[in-house]
Amino acid sequence: MGIATDNSTGPGSERAADRAAGPAAGPTGAARPAALSPSRAADFMRCPLLYRFRVIDKLPEKPSAAATRGTVVHAVLERLFDAPAAERTAGRAKGLVPGEWEKLLAARPELAELFLGEDGERDGERLARWLADAERLVERWFTLEDPTRLEPADRELYVETVLEGGGAGEAGLTLRGFIDRVDVAPSGEVRIVDYKTGKAPAPQYRSDALFQMTFYALVMWRLRGQVPRRLQLVYLGSGDVLTYDPTEAELLAVERRLRALWEAISLATETGDWRPRPTKLCGWCDHQAVCPEFGGTPPPYPLPVPAQRASDVDAGVDAGAGVGADGRVVADGEGQGRMDPV
Repeated sequence: MGIATDNSTGPGSERAADRAAGPAAGPTGAARPAALSPSRAADFMRCPLLYRFRVIDKLPEKPSAAATRGTVVHAVLERLFDAPAAERTAGRAKGLVPGEWEKLLAARPELAELFLGEDGERDGERLARWLADAERLVERWFTLEDPTRLEPADRELYVETVLEGGGAGEAGLTLRGFIDRVDVAPSGEVRIVDYKTGKAPAPQYRSDALFQMTFYALVMWRLRGQVPRRLQLVYLGSGDVLTYDPTEAELLAVERRLRALWEAISLATETGDWRPRPTKLCGWCDHQAVCPEFGGTPPPYPLPVPAQRASDVDAGVDAGAGVGADGRVVADGEGQGRMDPV
């Protein structure tokens, strides 16, 4: 999952590489949705208008210190496995932090503004504290997993698959994203691992993270013909590890949910009907100035819109549709996996 994430639900929580995976430029330069990633799916379920601003309008957003720290930490945990097992130490990992920050800054110079003082000059103390926080997150990982005993089959793995259309003439749905780590046991069982630099959510709020992981599990199943044995979320912010064992029936339910979600996105794209859905997370949004909920006016819709449909269509999808009270995706009453702390 490439650039800029702390894997949270706050602003900037998606990675730039993941964001770029979704839209495709149309003849007028406007971005028409072409694929679905976990972050973009979560955007639409959270607020259809936010999805439009990010995918179609491509409105700029301010860089986030937390998201940028997540990018650096993820890069360190990926690069550490380049070293022989015996050399994968906490000291070595912490030593990689400054270099990965410098690499990221060279690629994205605008991130320097995160560490400017009131006088516009670089605030060295603020940067030092930020780097120290990143080092602490990296060090905590060693209390949760032992990299000397791990040999990942894949790191920062880009995955993409197409769910074929349900009928003649129906286009397929492209699913894509980046997986932090894939482990394969000698028995052939697959474990998908995702690093989270935030804190583990309370059980009733785990649905977002679980949705992301079952999304990846579905893609891997379609690509390799095998349901992953385990999904693992490593929360560096709180020192928690949560595991989830998906079932085939559940992944089929996830697929149905994604198809319905894509139909809603396609309809909103065609009609230009992108409605805001106010939540507590609105306070973190960079787009309040152009959001009707805050008295703003969205920019003119950049895509052509056919004649208005006779019926008024709600482009939103209930974020809780198909999700049980405990945050698990419901497979039409069939058996489900379990999500447990380690």
